[in-house]
Amino acid sequence: VQLQASGGGLVQAGDSLRLSCTTSGITFSAYAMGWFRQAPGKEREFVARLSRSGGNIYYADSVQGRFTVSRDNAKNTVYLQMNSLKPEDTAKYYCAATTKAFVTSAERYDYWGQGTQVTVSS
Repeated sequence: VQLQASGGGLVQAGDSLRLSCTTSGITFSAYAMGWFRQAPGKEREFVARLSRSGGNIYYADSVQGRFTVSRDNAKNTVYLQMNSLKPEDTAKYYCAATTKAFVTSAERYDYWGQGTQVTVSS
């Protein structure tokens, strides 16, 4: 099983980035997907999740209205569109897959990608 995240980079505050996470080795449509992030010295935190069909989506309060998560089951890929980025969004972003529904706890995800770094300068 592989989850390959990409799309991170160094941007300025107010800019946008789109992260992608392409999976292999799993039946993608059978998994709910989540995005998490971890800043240096901090615990990994939930960012967004969406259901197997993409019809049920939930965001952390800190990104609500700025980030949009989506998936393309034909491409085995989940996306995280990040707009109006802030310096506090700086972190390594991870995608994760779970067979469980409506979960925001990292412990309940089965598979993880290697992460992609997002750095937002002020």
